[in-house]
Amino acid sequence: MPTSTHPPILENADLLARFNALDAFLDEHAGLWRPRPFVHYPALPWEAQHPQLAAWLRAQSLEHAEAAHNQPHLLPAPAPFPQLATQAHALSLIGELPQRPALSIPAQFKTDVPGRKWQQIDAFARSLNFNQTPQHWLDWCAGKGHLGRRLAHDGGALTCLEYNPQLVSSGEKLSSKLSIHAQHIAQDVLADTAAALLHAQHTPVALHACGDLHVRLLQLASQTGCQQLAVAPCCYNRISSSHYQALSKRAQASTLQLSIDDLGLPLSETVTAGARVRRQRDLSMARRLAFDGLQRHIRGIDEYLPTPSLPAAWLDKPFADYCKDLAALKQLPCPGAQNWQELEQQGWQRLAHVRNLELLRGLFRRPLELWLLLDRALFLQEQGYEVRLGTFCAPEQSPRNMLLLAERHSILPTTSVDNSVDRF
Repeated sequence: MPTSTHPPILENADLLARFNALDAFLDEHAGLWRPRPFVHYPALPWEAQHPQLAAWLRAQSLEHAEAAHNQPHLLPAPAPFPQLATQAHALSLIGELPQRPALSIPAQFKTDVPGRKWQQIDAFARSLNFNQTPQHWLDWCAGKGHLGRRLAHDGGALTCLEYNPQLVSSGEKLSSKLSIHAQHIAQDVLADTAAALLHAQHTPVALHACGDLHVRLLQLASQTGCQQLAVAPCCYNRISSSHYQALSKRAQASTLQLSIDDLGLPLSETVTAGARVRRQRDLSMARRLAFDGLQRHIRGIDEYLPTPSLPAAWLDKPFADYCKDLAALKQLPCPGAQNWQELEQQGWQRLAHVRNLELLRGLFRRPLELWLLLDRALFLQEQGYEVRLGTFCAPEQSPRNMLLLAERHSILPTTSVDNSVDRF
């Protein structure tokens, strides 16, 4: 029986009830989580309404922000932070999917798979508890097919769809070496031709397929009549449209309209970043913020100027050269004489402000991600699936640790399936 310390997975009527609560919470407080501290300068719009909270956050160090990043709800910050933290935490609670016992998998299956990735794959595979035993796995955006092979080791045929022909070739060799009978197909899953490769007898799986890629799978699988599917989404902001296109009727009726920037909020968690990566990230952000102050002065326009992603080698340049080269890249006048040391220090100070102000946005990371997943779950419900939503691995293994399991217990009439996809 579920207890308060072990929250239940979400299924059936729970899906809509939780979605409605999250929708109201996110909509009410959009003014707190939408503005990005990195872009807004010198102050965020909400700071005037909550001056004590703003002052407290701005007084904290960069080290404080790093320590609090993954658990912002524990901060002893001024109101309304604790109240929002309590609400956000309660609305984000979701249980662990039950897992089958661990299997003894031959070591060769883990060849060429980083340790943490294998942990994700194995946890995903052990969480796939369907009423009907899958007969033919379809690994969507398969890469080299590591997930598919792990599943096919338990039994069943395997088809892997992957866009990159080099990964397809590598996957074929690995499957052959491991005596897994698999078909590896080079396929752009967003192309019209992908529909012909998906069949009703397939059980599609997708581990961390980005944005449009996993949405396309949900649409095609429900249209084709697949009885089962399992999807752990990732990168909700990787979409071709400028704003989020809701899938379910309930989400389409929501007043919450999400931009690509909004969709990036759940991905701002950095659970798995190593120390070197964090140092490089901080240096890059501090320099960008310092340049932001400089470009406002050069242009005489007090607004943020987006800059492109830069090669890591740019961080090895002297700071003055970095700024001059970036100004040239953005076709701005060459900066004149500057106190470069002071300007760089201002960038680091502003980074401390930004990272601590982001702790308020951090309270809404998981609620927004769960809102997006529940939109997908409700869409699948509308297509005749029974849906379960829960976690399949620890956040330390992957912050994108929520898994949608969908299963139909009887084959739907063709007309029902056809009507369900008229919108696509």
